[in-house]
Amino acid sequence: MTMSLRQMAVDVLSTADGREKCARSRRHAADWFAARKAGTPIPLGHATPPLAPARPDRPELLDPRDVPRRRPGSAQGRIAILHAIAHIELNAVDLHWDLIARFPEIDMPLGFYDDWVKAADEESKHFGLVCDCLETLGSHYGALPAHTGMWRAAEDTASDILGRLAVVPMVLEARGLDVTPGMIEIFTRAGMDDAVAALNVIYAEEVGHVAYGSKWFNFLCGREGKDPQPVFLELVRRYFHGPLRPPFNEEKRAQAGIPPDFYWPLTAPDLG
Repeated sequence: MTMSLRQMAVDVLSTADGREKCARSRRHAADWFAARKAGTPIPLGHATPPLAPARPDRPELLDPRDVPRRRPGSAQGRIAILHAIAHIELNAVDLHWDLIARFPEIDMPLGFYDDWVKAADEESKHFGLVCDCLETLGSHYGALPAHTGMWRAAEDTASDILGRLAVVPMVLEARGLDVTPGMIEIFTRAGMDDAVAALNVIYAEEVGHVAYGSKWFNFLCGREGKDPQPVFLELVRRYFHGPLRPPFNEEKRAQAGIPPDFYWPLTAPDLG
């Protein structure tokens, strides 16, 4: 029996092992797009996503303040950076599938689901690329502790689709656009070509994920007759814990549809 799209989402969210989670994610994405191409879309259906996704026993999950600092000048420090990236990518897989399943009461065009299935598929690919790099270095995902911060954003916005779009793609993923060039430089200096190649793929495709967030945030604001900029600032102040920290990759943020007046006012709690 063919699963509905939301059943596919819950299937991914309910799978604990990272590699298996991403394999299922990619299979479901391929099925979705094959059906779309054939003109016979898979039904959206109904399924209740878990409040938190299934996770493997390792890594140990810590408060972000308790995760050891990563020093890029050493081999172990570079492994720790790659491990952190793998953790971010795995969370992103779950965040995108959760967005697909979480808000059935919101009537959205099929293009909304196309975008987030594509994003989830790409995040699944990213996780595999980074895990391959870790394993080449004699490590693996789960070998080091990781933080709980990303899923906290999902829990905080579980009943607010505008809040979810604001905080996850337009803040957390946009932060990836700011920091990834520096990480590419770290691995370039270390002569780690596989890691550089993986990060270049991630960097190129994350622009699209941030852009999906901006596109659908603006779509929903327009449908409700709201000015997106003050709505965005209010939602980020409500759901994101702390100010945004420059420097910002203004070129890539603009490419993703996020103008400076969406983030500079958030660099200090009382401005805007």
